[in-house]
Amino acid sequence: MIWPDVEVELIAWLDSQVDAHFTAELPANLLDVLPVGQVQRVGGSDDSFRLDRALVDVDAYAATRGGASLLARETRDALVMRLPGTKTPAAVFGRVSTVSAPSWRPYENTGLRRCGATYEIFFHPVS
Repeated sequence: MIWPDVEVELIAWLDSQVDAHFTAELPANLLDVLPVGQVQRVGGSDDSFRLDRALVDVDAYAATRGGASLLARETRDALVMRLPGTKTPAAVFGRVSTVSAPSWRPYENTGLRRCGATYEIFFHPVS
């Protein structure tokens, strides 16, 4: 068994659910493609058999504070309310919970706003 890459699965799924572009790495032309959501696995564990418990950071980037807040809240709603029970080509998603709700995070470019959250996401490979 090969564990699915939760970043790959979530990026594809979020792109279809939220009106923004999602990625693992920020593009060089970030200002030209806003709003953007960045998905990064930051830890977690597994049961050594089949169930993965991923901790995932999702940062929302936009030109305004209101835009970043809206993207962060739309993303939270999608993950917590609609992702559980979803099957993608490589994974089946179970429980999703918010570890750290959307909050403001510093970003070196003062022309952008960044709002991020951390989620606990349970999933397993498609059998």
